[in-house]
Amino acid sequence: MQKTEVYSWRVSPLLKGELEEAARAARKSMAALLEEIAEDWLQRSKGQGQEDDEQQRLRAAVLQCAGTIQGGQARRAENARSEVRSRIARRHGR
Repeated sequence: MQKTEVYSWRVSPLLKGELEEAARAARKSMAALLEEIAEDWLQRSKGQGQEDDEQQRLRAAVLQCAGTIQGGQARRAENARSEVRSRIARRHGR
């Protein structure tokens, strides 16, 4: 894509030096490095928004079920393994 837009901003001398060093190390121009940094940041920020939406959707689905499971066994989770094994044995005649 042809580049036609110009944007400039002020940075500290330290940051400018670090950016120039990074560009040299990557064998890129400063403009190419800054464009890559900006594109990477934009992609991550877009992905984060989608991830947040997905988390909200999942949370809403889970909250619909919250408090709906009832049972009279207070230690059900602790005894789950033995309960599953006994049900399998009854079902398969073992």
